[in-house]
Amino acid sequence: MSGPKLESSVTVGGQSLRNRLYRAPLLECAGNGPDAIERLIDDLEPAAASGAGLLHQGATIVRKTGGCAAPGMTRVADPDFVARLERLTDAIHAHGGAIAIQLEYGGLRSMEVWHAGYREANPDLEQLAVSRPPAVLRALDRVGFLELNPRVMTTEEVESLAADFGRAAARAVDAGYDMIHLAGANMGIIQQFLSPFYNHRDDEFGIDPTVGSGVRFLELVHEEVRDRAGDVPLITKVPSEAAAPGPLRPRLSDTDAIRTAERLAAIGYDGIVPVRCSVFWDMSIVRGEFPGRAWRDPGLRDGYREAFGGRARAAAVAIGNWLQSRRYRREAGWNADLARQVRNRVGVPVFLEGGLRERSELDRYLGDAADLVGLGRPFYAEPRLPARLLDATADTRVVCADCNNCAVAQAAGATGACRTPSVLEKAGTLRQRGAYNRETDGSTADADRPTE
Repeated sequence: MSGPKLESSVTVGGQSLRNRLYRAPLLECAGNGPDAIERLIDDLEPAAASGAGLLHQGATIVRKTGGCAAPGMTRVADPDFVARLERLTDAIHAHGGAIAIQLEYGGLRSMEVWHAGYREANPDLEQLAVSRPPAVLRALDRVGFLELNPRVMTTEEVESLAADFGRAAARAVDAGYDMIHLAGANMGIIQQFLSPFYNHRDDEFGIDPTVGSGVRFLELVHEEVRDRAGDVPLITKVPSEAAAPGPLRPRLSDTDAIRTAERLAAIGYDGIVPVRCSVFWDMSIVRGEFPGRAWRDPGLRDGYREAFGGRARAAAVAIGNWLQSRRYRREAGWNADLARQVRNRVGVPVFLEGGLRERSELDRYLGDAADLVGLGRPFYAEPRLPARLLDATADTRVVCADCNNCAVAQAAGATGACRTPSVLEKAGTLRQRGAYNRETDGSTADADRPTE
């Protein structure tokens, strides 16, 4: 029997979505300045207007200081700022779409660890750590690529951080967000709790041997969100670290990820996003080509030097980036096998993202590996991409070339945008042909289809 169609509706934690296509979380780089709300609307509204069922606002930081993993991230600790985000959620709802906010804190992935210029400007910022940093990070600290000065969190401080996730969720719900998405991978603080590579705690937040991960932190965040934000749909990424180089152990296996997903579904998480990544923030997250154009861009060189501590170190990072690009080649649906295994074991919707580029791929995985399918980087070149994918033939393909010029430039403080002329030219041609002209609003039939 054929699986559900991309256009068919689906329900996640009581939230009805008009179709199964979502915009995956991206770095909008909007910050918290006076134009932040307008920038977020400009970035996210086109996807809703062209038909996406669900949009994820990219990782936002739950505290007022520290924890940003990249320049330009938006913080959601200020109630007044979050209240103004109602303009964004209203804009999405006006087109019949739903919007999730992704919550994060960086821990040892934070800029105060890896960004030389940020460290110099903010010398007093604390580096929160789950445990003593792994030996590899300590070695990078000794040679000057990182600057580790961590404070391992006490049990009370872990509980306080979980409460901050709950408070951020409550503020988001008040501002009209339909769903909360926890950034449980990409080496943020949640992955650091889950991973035996980072987590050597001996309290309740250590590794649970029955699961293979430090799942207790996500359990506590669930409790905090429910206490403070009610029954808002709550989803999380669940990582396997199977993509990490062999010598880097211990790490989360696929089996650990599946067991973690089972536990989270059992306690009340409404959706799971399984992902295969490494133990570092590397190209296992954004697989594809070496972003040579972005590294050579004269307008970004100063930003790289500021970030990495000089010309020589920036060049060393570029070489490492090139080596990783040889290892992490893009393949269609690189998380699909893991997602399929999770879907066979849990009774909540499973979200699939990672390398999906054709309508035929989306159709193939629905009802097999996933209940919803998402794309991320292709939206940089095609903000109105759903117009093509939802009114499409099986061979419709995004224009994104997986060159990664959009991603690496963000380390230099650049905004999230496609920077490859050949890709932008293809998108421009499609725009002239009217390929993105699909418009939706809250009264369309898309929003009125019955749920399954």
